[in-house]
Amino acid sequence: MDQRSDVVRSSVAGPKSIQQYIDERPVWADGTETPTTPLTRMQWRIWRLAAAGKFFEGMVVFMTGVALPLVSKEFGLAAWEHGLVAAASLFGILVGATTLGGLADHFGRKSMFITEMVIFTIFLILICFSPNFIWFTLCLLGLGIALGCDYPTAHMVVSESNPSQTRGRLVLSAFGFQAVGALTGTAVGYLILANAQSLGSWRWMYATAIVPAVLVIIGRLYITESPHWLISRGRIKEAEREALKLLAREPPYPKEIKLSGAEATSGNAIEADTAQAGWTALFDRKNRGATILASVPWFFQDLSTYAIGIFTPTILAASIGHQKEHPTAIADIIQNNLLAAKGAAFIDVLLIIGILFAIWLTDRLGRISLQIFGFVGCAAGLLIAAMSANFTGAEQIPLIFSGFMLFNFMNNIGPNAQTYLIAGEVFPTRIRGKGAGFAASFAKIGAVLTAFLFPILLADVSIQMLLYALGGASLLGALVTWIWRVETAGTNLEHVGRD
Repeated sequence: MDQRSDVVRSSVAGPKSIQQYIDERPVWADGTETPTTPLTRMQWRIWRLAAAGKFFEGMVVFMTGVALPLVSKEFGLAAWEHGLVAAASLFGILVGATTLGGLADHFGRKSMFITEMVIFTIFLILICFSPNFIWFTLCLLGLGIALGCDYPTAHMVVSESNPSQTRGRLVLSAFGFQAVGALTGTAVGYLILANAQSLGSWRWMYATAIVPAVLVIIGRLYITESPHWLISRGRIKEAEREALKLLAREPPYPKEIKLSGAEATSGNAIEADTAQAGWTALFDRKNRGATILASVPWFFQDLSTYAIGIFTPTILAASIGHQKEHPTAIADIIQNNLLAAKGAAFIDVLLIIGILFAIWLTDRLGRISLQIFGFVGCAAGLLIAAMSANFTGAEQIPLIFSGFMLFNFMNNIGPNAQTYLIAGEVFPTRIRGKGAGFAASFAKIGAVLTAFLFPILLADVSIQMLLYALGGASLLGALVTWIWRVETAGTNLEHVGRD
């Protein structure tokens, strides 16, 4: 915005709530209100650090798909061990989202935001020195626990620090770096394989993320605590101080923050209520519908997302058949891996395009309509990919690529983005960490089942039948979303859960 000196007052007069301070727009001396609420340096810093966490998630999870053939060869993995490795990080996300993510309601958003990245970095270093299958699997589990904590905390630090008008776009643009990370992880894997023709090349893939992770830890030490969370704990004066730091800008507005009497009284009442807000609060009459909406469609989405995301190289290789059927030499394995990674990277570009459309549309069309539309589009893409099995040669390749590309685009414009967004918006502040964490954990049950069973099922069931089943899961996700729909676009988070 133009840094003119005649910004003299805000658009909301008198004592205000935290969200009203965050949402207010400056008014020029002539009474003209600015069209948007300009973000402060601190708000942008929080957004960048949240985006970094989603980037690491996409990078590590999808890079594992490229590294898996080399890991399997080095450690001599059986089919069930192969599935266990693929499921380890996802099971860690399941555990971390609930256990560590839920702790953000008790210890604060900032504390867990820092803790998760410290855990991530420790296991990232350890995995590079894995001497055996067990060590490698435990390190993936540790990485997953850290990434699981990031699901609710990253959402909350962004959503609770930014204006209601642009909250959806900001949360999803940070979340979109998961797609950037997925593409980067595939590209890093490809480049390392192409330049380091050895069985241990996979270790360098994980090592590339260590230094960036350390820098993110340092950055997270210097952000503000969520004023909304402080209010929920009855810490009114601290909330006022942190909000003032959050909204520091030039020219300065607001010059001071004084919460309304209703806000302070509400904070004290909520703090007393929070002490009794256990996990059972997610399933009481007031919150049960929100828990179903946040959890069940996300479960169906993860079934197909991780099946396609992790095993795209395997599916492409098996369907197109451009690799040796029984590779034995390291050179053969690497060559097969390069071919599959190249095809996967081409398809993954649609993840980024899809999330860009989601960012543009989510505050315009709403979360629910995009989620339903996306689920139906995912089913259509999987149907096209499944039909490719009825063709051969030149006719098959365009079908399977177009099917997977449509799936990735519709998934990121719809359920992959919107389930994440909805889970962090439909719960009141006092249980938001628990609710978003539980939803992510429940969703990851689907991801773990897919990652563990898919390699086994590929040996016993046709790819076509598996793709049909995943398409059916997408349609179920659309149905559950419609039945339990609650639109949260533009909603003031302070009003969520209030009678």
